Amino acid sequence: MREIEVFIDTDEIAEFFFQELLRRGYVPSEGEVEELADITFEYLIEKCIIDEEIDDKG
Repeated sequence: MREIEVFIDTDEIAEFFFQELLRRGYVPSEGEVEELADITFEYLIEKCIIDEEIDDKG
């Protein structure tokens, strides 16, 4: 299996959830979509779909 590098941005995930929830008739708060983004990120780590790497730059 080939390894590829993927960058997961929780802000991008939060924006995706926000737009999708609005489209479906829900009006989430900013905090709610941020929590959903964090949960999604943790799920991807739990399922070994991604590995969390800490960037020590900056």
